[in-house]
Amino acid sequence: MDISDENRVIRQELRDDPIIKNLLERMPDEVKESFSEAQLSHLKVALGARSWGKHAVDFRSTVKFFRYRYYYVFVAGRNRREMSRKEKQISLLIQSAILTGFIGISTLFGLLLLYLLKSALGIDLFSGFSLGIWDWFKETFLN
Repeated sequence: MDISDENRVIRQELRDDPIIKNLLERMPDEVKESFSEAQLSHLKVALGARSWGKHAVDFRSTVKFFRYRYYYVFVAGRNRREMSRKEKQISLLIQSAILTGFIGISTLFGLLLLYLLKSALGIDLFSGFSLGIWDWFKETFLN
């Protein structure tokens, strides 16, 4: 591949970038074709810097601490960027852990409710044995 072919590939890659593509779609054809690779890359940097500002939650402020001022930023929103393979694996692991935790806590809460219902109805599965949960519940919430 010679240098002119490499430049054409780089220029096409820049034109396929979503930020540049969106910008160029709104221009007349003669203007679109007049941009050089350097101009397109600078446009991408200038326009790409603004894309971070679209968050559902965007809280920024500063705190004065002695003679210095510190800033903090809390942003949250939908992730619109492509994740790498490692990020996808970590995301899947975290989602699995959250789902497992939710199912575990829900199961324990359900078993507690069933135990309290059993105790309220006076059903004794093992005579002479109690976990003490029903007594604690009565003392705390029913008195």
